[in-house]
Amino acid sequence: MVRMGDMVLKFIAAWGVTLAVGCATAGAAERHAPPWRDAGMSMAAGQGTDFSAQRRYRRPPTRIRVHPRSGLTPDSVRDCTATYVQEFRPSGTVIVPRMHCFWRRG
Repeated sequence: MVRMGDMVLKFIAAWGVTLAVGCATAGAAERHAPPWRDAGMSMAAGQGTDFSAQRRYRRPPTRIRVHPRSGLTPDSVRDCTATYVQEFRPSGTVIVPRMHCFWRRG
């Protein structure tokens, strides 16, 4: 029969071993640093790594411009009405938001 106290002790021991292995791995990474790190050079000085090829391009957020129809005046405003409607789906009935907008003279 396993007692709860024994399980807790085993968990703490496993966690401690994991922490010790992680610290040892971090120390090994420091001992085996790349040569440009010790010389005071940067990666931009000509030496790249595999990580430099994996930079992520972050594009700016998409902007959508909304213009009134040509027949309205420059001071037109957009009038929107938001409601909730039922949709019948194979998984069951759901309630979803709907928005209806139109331009009116301001």
